[in-house]
Formats: sequence, C-alpha cells, structure tokens
Amino acid sequence: MPSLNVYNTKAKKISTTKVSNQIFAAKINPSLMTQAVRVYLSNQRQSPAKTKSRGEIVVSKKKIWRQKGTGRARHGSRNAPIFVGGAKAHGPTGEQNYKLKLTRKMKQLSLFSALTQQFNDKNTLVLTDLDKLKPQTKVFHQLFQKLVNQPQKLVLLLAQPNQTIQRATNNLPYLTTALAVNLNTYQVLNAHKLIFTKESLKALEKHYLK
Repeated sequence: MPSLNVYNTKAKKISTTKVSNQIFAAKINPSLMTQAVRVYLSNQRQSPAKTKSRGEIVVSKKKIWRQKGTGRARHGSRNAPIFVGGAKAHGPTGEQNYKLKLTRKMKQLSLFSALTQQFNDKNTLVLTDLDKLKPQTKVFHQLFQKLVNQPQKLVLLLAQPNQTIQRATNNLPYLTTALAVNLNTYQVLNAHKLIFTKESLKALEKHYLK
C-alpha cells in the first residue's frame, strides 16, 4: 500500500500515512490525461471575439457608384466585405461554443492516473497542523521555502474552505489553494508539488471511495 510523508509546520518529516491504492497506485493512462486536460482548457475558453456583419456596419446606403458606364463591376452598398471599412465575411460571431465533455468515470480515472504520476515522481506530500501557524504571508512563505527549495506551482489542498489560510497565502504567487474534492487532472499535472493536509487527504478518499 503506498504511503506519503507527513511534515509538520517546521518542515520536518514526522511520519508517513497510508493512502489508497485505487487513487495513488492506479494505472497511468497518458492518452486519457491528455484528453482530460484538453477538455478542461477548452471549457475555460471564452468567445469574446466578434466582427460586424453587413447589417451592423454604419455607412451610407447610397449606391457606391452608378450601375453602368464605369467599366467596373456593379456594386450596391459600400458595406460589402471587399471594401475597406466594410463587414467581415464569415468572421467570429461571439457565440462560438468551445464546451467539451468527459464522462464522470473518465474524469475520475484521469484524475487517479495524474495523482499516481505525481506520487511516482515524489511530488506529493502531507502537511499537518496548518491551523496552528500564525496567519501571515511571511510565515507561510518561510514554511514552503523549507519544504521546497525553490517553490513554484504549489497546490495546497484543503478539506473545506479556510478563510484564514486563504488570506495568508493569497499573495504567494507560486501557491494555489483548492478543495481536495474539486481537484482535477489539469491542476494535478500543472503542479510541481501537491500538498495535502491530513483532513483533505481523508476528504479526497471519502469522496471517491464511497
């Protein structure tokens, strides 16, 4: 059964804790993880880009030049796409839909695969007694510096929302806090280190191992 190292608030290893085989020793499926990341990023995408159609262009409705005798092709309105200042043909409408879906089972398996990958790479650990720390950014920064020599892209996973910890870590550019039960494949793979609390580890296992 796999186990994770448990550290105290002085960044000292104090014990280990057993974790679920199903979550941290799953079969690694690279193609499923790739698909899950693509779906997640696509669902974050918005569609603000929009071009004007001919009906939205504000120009004179006068015929651009007379029908015959000019030697040029006949044209009506000057808001046609071929003219400068005219409409855009087949441009974005602002209503593009980039939403993709994964089944719940696929999401779960891709998450377990990502967690197993990070576990195998020794990028997962457990912190205890965070509530006892003085709620100051400097104090938390010093802790993470001791845990990780050059902290970057750390994800701190909590069992439930904690405003005290959130306020103390908001100004740490390398740290993101999240609820363990809301963890997704992209967050796991994008992190250099996953930091669980004991409570969040239990919450994660309880959520998926019902």
